[in-house]
Amino acid sequence: MCLAIPMKLTRIEGDKGIAELSGVKKEVSLKLLEEVKLGDYLIIHAGFAIQRLDEEEAMKTLKIWEEIEEIEKHS
Repeated sequence: MCLAIPMKLTRIEGDKGIAELSGVKKEVSLKLLEEVKLGDYLIIHAGFAIQRLDEEEAMKTLKIWEEIEEIEKHS
């Protein structure tokens, strides 16, 4: 099973960008999306930005990931 994670776009260099989540930075391809801009939240999968999310939706998703992580710590 593959999981895609929302990350914030912090740098754009042509058709590549740097996306960040919790201090972890990853180079990603922006080839599959049009009109991305700094600060966008993107769904990243296998090194590609595949979808743009609004900030509210990204925060909901990241909160769920945090809750799952907490449950795993206490299992």
